[in-house]
Amino acid sequence: MAAEVCTNIPAPGFKFDNCFRNSLLGSKGFPAPKTTKTGTTIVGIIYKDGVILGADTRATSDSTIADKNCAKIHYLAPNMYCCGAGTAADTDMTTNMISSQLELHRLATDRVVPVCTANRLLKQYLFRYQGYIGAALILGGVDTNGAHLFSLAPHGSTMKLPYVTMGSGSLAAMAVFERGWKPNLTKEEGQQLVRDAVAGGVFHDLGSGSNIDMCIITREGAEYIRPYDVANQKGQRQGSYRYKRGATAVLSSVTVPLEVVETTVRTTEEAMEL
Repeated sequence: MAAEVCTNIPAPGFKFDNCFRNSLLGSKGFPAPKTTKTGTTIVGIIYKDGVILGADTRATSDSTIADKNCAKIHYLAPNMYCCGAGTAADTDMTTNMISSQLELHRLATDRVVPVCTANRLLKQYLFRYQGYIGAALILGGVDTNGAHLFSLAPHGSTMKLPYVTMGSGSLAAMAVFERGWKPNLTKEEGQQLVRDAVAGGVFHDLGSGSNIDMCIITREGAEYIRPYDVANQKGQRQGSYRYKRGATAVLSSVTVPLEVVETTVRTTEEAMEL
């Protein structure tokens, strides 16, 4: 029995059966679905007293704006939050699942969960699926060792940085950070810098827009401000669009007489008798 079990041990390493399957289906006229272009601007910085995260609120489905007030800053633990870019469903489910694991870790240890623990759980989960989970994340939090800020790519690689941007509007936001970030920013300076960075993505990226959300995390707790600023104010109507009858000329008209048809309503029993 033991020898039979040993012979069924799978070979080590990665399996590419699905890749071979997709190639075979593609050769028979069933190509794999193409990836969908997504749009988001998420940012994060470390300032004097903690971490500030920021995000826009536009959710897109290809060229259609699906939601103008989408929440892209997700709760993980009382001392850490996570911004998500990519597929909205993937970011929601990934952060919810990791949040539950962090709560179980806190109950088991009776201590504040370190931010590096959340980073390890997220990176191991994303690496397991090799990028097929469309979640690009910015993790920020404060623990007993100070403030921490991580960027997590969909395939699982991570970096610890003093300031970071991700999403389709990341280049415009990073230009603002490269110009204005400096060590030991005050809270007011950090909020203004994050606001300007997200606004850069909102006004220079078609996939980003609407409002600006912000989350400020310190040793005392987290302050989630939603919205922090409304970047795109709705314009006011300048004139009236009501026109008087006869303002537009009628070129031709056709009158079609309606024929009144007599109808009879029968019950189900009467219809069955017929």
